[in-house]
Amino acid sequence: IKSYKGENINGYAPTDRAWDPDRLLQGYWHSCATLNTMRGLQMADDFGASTVGDLDLDFLKPSPHYAAWSKAADKAKAAAAATKPGVFTAHEAMQLDLEEALTRPVAGKGHYNLSAHMVWIGDRTRQLLGGHVEYFRGIRNPIGVKVGPSMQPQELKELCAILNPDKVEGRLVLITRYGAEKVAALLPAHIKAVQESGVPVVWQCDGVHGNTVTASCKLKTRKFDDVMAEVSRALQVHRESGSTLAGV
Repeated sequence: IKSYKGENINGYAPTDRAWDPDRLLQGYWHSCATLNTMRGLQMADDFGASTVGDLDLDFLKPSPHYAAWSKAADKAKAAAAATKPGVFTAHEAMQLDLEEALTRPVAGKGHYNLSAHMVWIGDRTRQLLGGHVEYFRGIRNPIGVKVGPSMQPQELKELCAILNPDKVEGRLVLITRYGAEKVAALLPAHIKAVQESGVPVVWQCDGVHGNTVTASCKLKTRKFDDVMAEVSRALQVHRESGSTLAGV
């Protein structure tokens, strides 16, 4: 039987594995409906406060970090009223034929992928001469690239030059995903390569995908401690390297 590719392509049941283009259309319209619902909710005067007003951290009281987290939650609640409405979307642009169908020329600005504000290239599809890099260098959206353990420093330097040749601030986001035990060994060389390239980038840390383990039930999962460890170590390496970790 064919592999399960996700609900936008086929079903999980063995009898539902045929690729069905109608699923892409259904996914598109459900996305539109979700965005419209979110925009409608934002019209309420108390939108900002309602998003975090009921945030309850009591279940974290046994943690030694409870006081710090509680303080952060109170700060978020206090600032919620000033939240400005806005919905921003992003996804991995894996299916190039679908992404190309949703790409349009914008007068005077170039070509944009109008299915999202930001799209990114996965760690498995970032080959310098591959179709994904070729597509991404031709669109004007903010774009991202996952950077994993197999990325060589020189390769990363070349990739930055291809994807952001005009050195536009904020265009290129590098999303590292090594695994908690590999950050200290790999990230410094990648930061140095980017600094040498002169290409401005926004660094982010994906603390999830490099820390996958298989549970006893044979389902893939991650340990929260590993996720936090990767983020913390990435933050430390950036500070030591004169760089800035801008997000997670």
